[in-house]
Amino acid sequence: MRRSWRFMDGVMIALMVGLAIVATRRVWADIFALALKSDESSYILLAPAVAIWLAWLRRERTRFCRPQASPFGVVAIAIGWGLMAIGHERSIDLFRDFGAFIVVAGAVLVVTGPDIFIRFAASWGAALFIVPVPGRIRHVVAIPLQQASAATTEFLLTLSAVSAERHGNVLVVNGVDVAIAEACNGMRMVAAMALIAYAFVFSFPMRTWARILLLGISPLVALLVNIIRLVPTALFYGYSTPDKAKVFHDIAGWAVLLLAMGVMWCVLALLRFMELPVAPFDVREDE
Repeated sequence: MRRSWRFMDGVMIALMVGLAIVATRRVWADIFALALKSDESSYILLAPAVAIWLAWLRRERTRFCRPQASPFGVVAIAIGWGLMAIGHERSIDLFRDFGAFIVVAGAVLVVTGPDIFIRFAASWGAALFIVPVPGRIRHVVAIPLQQASAATTEFLLTLSAVSAERHGNVLVVNGVDVAIAEACNGMRMVAAMALIAYAFVFSFPMRTWARILLLGISPLVALLVNIIRLVPTALFYGYSTPDKAKVFHDIAGWAVLLLAMGVMWCVLALLRFMELPVAPFDVREDE
């Protein structure tokens, strides 16, 4: 039976989620330990904040979500637990991590019913970024990005009369080897950019085609801002001390995410300037 929200509903959600996290605590500990020690997975730390932000923007939708105890939550928990078991047995990290996520989502579903998943689908999508990207997918995406970044950076440095040579993914600047994989990790940029692009397109009302377009160009935006960061980073490694170069590399790594959002905003502004139907509804004056 559907009814209005009550204080005990919040207590029950917190209790069920807490129990689910405790039951899967080893998986969550491994995920966040990976996020803290690996640059490639540091974007995971942003995922909860993005999910909360998107939920806050949609907070008015809670009045359309009526809590209803659902047996499908138990089914989801069982499926998640099964995936975790398979992941542990066969050493498939994706199954194990995704299984833990489903267990927590199932715990919410037990108390609330499906409405909260439908109305807050964008938030749940952002929360999925907590599940680490498998290594095979990382390499497929990161290696071409690193190669393109290295080639473009060499061209730009040479164009600026800076002595630079490239050997694979290694740039030699002023006699110092600068490994692109280390100086400007491609996967970190792609995964973080995908999350930023996701947050951007679901933070503003726009048509589905516009959201798909912005998400689709996010790898190109990642490549662009990656190169913008890599050029001065290579110069720091070649002409400054390693400590200063590392500090610049770390700061610039997060600063370019703001630049990427600016680029996507410019693309959105360009679409509007071209008078393409970006807004979800046409607003016309009465004649």
